[in-house]
Formats: sequence, C-alpha cells, structure tokens
Amino acid sequence: MNAAVRHLHPGAEFYTEENCHIIEVSNSEDDPELSIARARVAPGVTTRWHRLQGTAERYVILSGAGRVEIGDLQPAAVGPGDVVLIPPMCRQRIANTGSEDLIFLAICTPRFTPAVYDDIEVGA
Repeated sequence: MNAAVRHLHPGAEFYTEENCHIIEVSNSEDDPELSIARARVAPGVTTRWHRLQGTAERYVILSGAGRVEIGDLQPAAVGPGDVVLIPPMCRQRIANTGSEDLIFLAICTPRFTPAVYDDIEVGA
C-alpha cells in the first residue's frame, strides 16, 4: 500500500442487482487487504440474500434504520453507530425499515471483488 487520500465522490454512485446503491470509497489492487464501500438502501427495500466467498464483511451503520439478517441469528434492528460482523460464506441481507435512506459502510477483508459475490436469493 502507498500513502494516499481517497475522497468520497457522490457522483460515482451506481445501482447494483443486490438492490442497493454503492460508492467504492477505497477498493484497489494497491490495498488488497481491505475495501470500503458506502452502501445506500432506499426505504422499504431489502437487499438480496448473498454471501461472500473468502471475504469477511462489516457494516458500520451511518444513518437510517434497518433490520439485518446474518447466518442463523435472529433478525436484528440496526441504527447509527451499530456494527454488524459477517464471516466469510455467511448468508446476509439488510432491509431499510425507516422512512429515510439507510446508509452504511461495507468494509471487506480482503478487498471485495465481484468474483467473491454469491447471490443465494431463492429463485435466483
């Protein structure tokens, strides 16, 4: 890794088939041990069931209200300041239960690449 400052570029946001909007804040071959994305889920939307192969993920909730489902745990309400720990190959999804966008950081180790994403939505 080289020293750098990576700025958030709101105009770089894109929509994913997972049902959320993403901005890749830091995700490069120069820093393969970690990636950080800002995720945005609209009110009333639930992301698709998925898991990451060989990659652990953490959600850091920045704003909004949600319900997260991970592995065999009971669904849990989440809000600003909460951290969700998701081991590799653990099924996961998150729903926006509020009236405003649910915004969180998705921090992956090692860094996220499309090859690790496994859509496991029933009927997918």
